[in-house]
Amino acid sequence: MNPKLLNTLVLIAACALSTGARAHIGTEAGAHATAGLLDGLLHPLTGLDHLAAMLAVGFWSALTARRLWTAPLAFAVMLLFGALLGLAGIELPAVEPMIAASLLVLGLLVVLRARMPAILAAVLVGVFAIFHGVAHGTELVGAATIWAPLAGMLITTVSLHVAGLGLGLALRRRSQWWPRLAGAMVTLLGGFLLLQMV
Repeated sequence: MNPKLLNTLVLIAACALSTGARAHIGTEAGAHATAGLLDGLLHPLTGLDHLAAMLAVGFWSALTARRLWTAPLAFAVMLLFGALLGLAGIELPAVEPMIAASLLVLGLLVVLRARMPAILAAVLVGVFAIFHGVAHGTELVGAATIWAPLAGMLITTVSLHVAGLGLGLALRRRSQWWPRLAGAMVTLLGGFLLLQMV
């Protein structure tokens, strides 16, 4: 992996961690106390930040990875882990800035078609997924049932990864510019969300 790219990614993450604002709607405990399977299925579709991140993971994998499933699987597993942390009342610093930073980084990875070893890609998206998961898990604190909405959330997450993979596979040989444009849009969204928190 290019050392300059790695330094840029580390700098973005450090800036996100130094920002304390919370912009994610609904991260208050108990915000979805009556959530069920349908709520879980729909929830990742209602926040542009989560939707873009999950599509970008699949898209990036399709453009650059030999093992297409590695990063999406890592994201889904660590999203569940993060959600369980949130449900347990464990708080992480800078959840919202890290969600925004995930968009910025994933978008840049798509734009640059950055390749990295599968384990490093899994770790990178897994770290971001923990923060996405904590945001979702915190919302479910006090819910009558947690497993139905969590199952729904995971089903939609995997579906979005598959959609991103399909889109990336369809575009990777046909055009160099459409994937770059898609990555740039995700990057701009992440940058916009980070600027709102400053």
